[in-house]
Amino acid sequence: VRSAATGFSETHVDRTRVVFRSLEDAEIERYLQQERPYDCAGAFKAESLGISLFRSIQSEDPTGLVGLPLIRTAAMLRRAGFTLP
Repeated sequence: VRSAATGFSETHVDRTRVVFRSLEDAEIERYLQQERPYDCAGAFKAESLGISLFRSIQSEDPTGLVGLPLIRTAAMLRRAGFTLP
């Protein structure tokens, strides 16, 4: 988050660790046929059937798994002077 008006600048790299469970080829093929997740990072849709592929997820901000880590981004925006919500 960067503001030219105030000079505020803050960066963050969010790390999310996903552990997949052991999957059989048939399970993977069924998933790919049903979800067609080819345009998704990691080729899975965690917000849909892709969650069934995981054994665990470790993250400070689980929204980062499907895109922008919104918890962290909201905190940075508040520190930059934005009023949320």
